[in-house]
Amino acid sequence: MKQLSDCRVLLVDDAKANLDILVEGLKADHKLSLALNGEMALQIAAKMPPDLVLLDIMMPGLDGYEVCRRLRAMPETAEVPIMFLSSLEEVQNKTRGFEVGANDYLTKPFEMLEVKARVRSLLKAKAYSDAVKEQIASELRVAREIQMGILPHDLAPVEAAYGVSFGAVLEPAREVGGDLYGVCAAAPDRLVLFLGDVSGKGIPASMFMVRAISLARLLARDIVEPERILARLNDELAVDNPSGMFVTFLCAVFEPKSHRLTIANAGHCRPVLLPASGPPGWAVQNLGTALGFEPGLEFERTELTLRAGDALIVYSDGVSEAFNPQEECYGNDRLLADAAGFAGQSATAITSRLLQQVRAFAGNAAQSDDIAILTLKVAGTEVQA
Repeated sequence: MKQLSDCRVLLVDDAKANLDILVEGLKADHKLSLALNGEMALQIAAKMPPDLVLLDIMMPGLDGYEVCRRLRAMPETAEVPIMFLSSLEEVQNKTRGFEVGANDYLTKPFEMLEVKARVRSLLKAKAYSDAVKEQIASELRVAREIQMGILPHDLAPVEAAYGVSFGAVLEPAREVGGDLYGVCAAAPDRLVLFLGDVSGKGIPASMFMVRAISLARLLARDIVEPERILARLNDELAVDNPSGMFVTFLCAVFEPKSHRLTIANAGHCRPVLLPASGPPGWAVQNLGTALGFEPGLEFERTELTLRAGDALIVYSDGVSEAFNPQEECYGNDRLLADAAGFAGQSATAITSRLLQQVRAFAGNAAQSDDIAILTLKVAGTEVQA
């Protein structure tokens, strides 16, 4: 935890005499920065974010209320404690100070002993809060490493054995997320693909998804049909699900000799079939029901025969439901239109370009959901991206 002597306090007052008193009382205990007006305070805070701000209200130019508002709007100082030191002692003045984001309010003339006590209290609270946040961030980094470690990383042996190629990406909206994909070489004549999306985000969603993917891998080794894999997986998830979470899940089985692809869908986004020649379309028509609600559900299967150069794009709704700053949705129509431009490209290029298209559409809008894309392409002619 940060030592109080290492904490920086920004003192803001247009009266030099007031600054002199504060400096004399605080210089032995903390690092100090000084500002004689609001504009200077904002510039200093942006360059050297303080751990605490002592802020006068009545100043020329920007008053303390406006400075406080702007500090709260700056990412660097959004959570920095702010204490007003002001001669304004009316209740409405204090109320306004707390409304704009202050943590404390002390009226002038003040006792230096009280100022020092309040400064120590606010700095200790911030240091403790920062330490807790760092601990949480550290644990989230470990959780992310564990989640990413579950993903298949070296698919070259699988690609060579089954005559296919893959492109994949996973970008959680937070440190960890509820999207995950998997590739399982279940048997020499059976390659199984998974992609799922758990309700919610963060650690609870990621834990539920890890459980779902792990169970699906085990089931795929013994069960041939994707619809039966989903049925068994649903039973397992629904029976022991105290949190009431659910997961949309797509399972596909590829047979390398016949190029037959069998797909079962449990409420997930419809995958895109991108033929070597011809326009893209939906590989399945029905969405089905998500897993985890109740046991005993049944799922449909769709059978396709892929040709050399055909590709299947499986993705989560972080793609189709991405929003731009105007709150417009990327949508299914735009997805199919963009996919048409990926024809003839490698699986890696298809995945990369789809992600680029989604990012370009979203612009500077914050990523609202996890994004997962898994592309399978049957060996055949392709062009360079």
